[in-house]
Amino acid sequence: MTVFGTLALAAEDPIVIKFAHVVAENTPKGKMAEKFKALVAEKLGDQVVVEVYPNSQLFGDDKVLEAMLLGDVQMAAPALSKFSRYTDVLALYDLPFLFEDLDAVDRFQQSDEGQTMLLSMQDKGLIGLGYLHNGMKQLSASTPLRVPADADGLKFRIMASDVLEAQFKAVDATPVKKPFSEVFTLLQTKAIDGQENTWSNIYSKKFFEVQPYITESNHGLLDYMVVTSDEFWSGLPDDVREPVKAALDEALAYGNQIARDKAIEDKQKIAESGRCEIIELTPEERAQWVEVMKPVWDEFQEDIGVELIEAAYAANQTD
Repeated sequence: MTVFGTLALAAEDPIVIKFAHVVAENTPKGKMAEKFKALVAEKLGDQVVVEVYPNSQLFGDDKVLEAMLLGDVQMAAPALSKFSRYTDVLALYDLPFLFEDLDAVDRFQQSDEGQTMLLSMQDKGLIGLGYLHNGMKQLSASTPLRVPADADGLKFRIMASDVLEAQFKAVDATPVKKPFSEVFTLLQTKAIDGQENTWSNIYSKKFFEVQPYITESNHGLLDYMVVTSDEFWSGLPDDVREPVKAALDEALAYGNQIARDKAIEDKQKIAESGRCEIIELTPEERAQWVEVMKPVWDEFQEDIGVELIEAAYAANQTD
């Protein structure tokens, strides 16, 4: 085959990036993925094609990382809690009351420590390419939650996370590990008493329609990591990898702003619905939750690393 024939063949054979995620297209994650697809097309034309598969069309978060290591999918964005099989350090993001707000989260994630955490699974064949916000978590329940004693004996749905399990045990509640897709029915049938989630998830999944009380606790973080396989990423030519990464960075900034805006908008929609009461904690009430839940940090500091936890907590200081 001539050199020209080889070039023609290469031109007909684009690099395909299958991006699988589990939520709808109109979510911050869904919009970020579509933005990434458009930016890659803009920067690289037909050389690279991004195919986005929302709503678990290809894989759920429980299977997508295995599929990635097999080469069946090239990118995904699971919740940070989903990586516990591959590394202990990302459990940091589940620690209760570690970050005061998303600005603190941004400062830490963009720091040297936060960026190094993206590579914490490289020995397992996975590389993190960036973080995406969903937002700060709130507590919803069938009864008002103002102080930790109010949670005593209640059942709360959690993601599969040892830290989140310890967090609810700290307030004498019962954590129940169940898939996100089952939460509405569990709440509706009163099989569980409450759950923790972001304003956007509480609104989009209509949890506020079956939970009479939401406590604005901002006690935890729900974020995602865009991840790829080391084999795929290192196999890309430099002149492809760099513009793909630039496109992703731009798409993540876009998605993160959507997440911030949506949290404000969806909280307002819930408030206006009149379906539930939003409880705002006094500083004294919030301090009680912090006092009871903060010992969870000590329980996991050996696995995560004391210095890493201290660096994350220091991100709350702006001066």
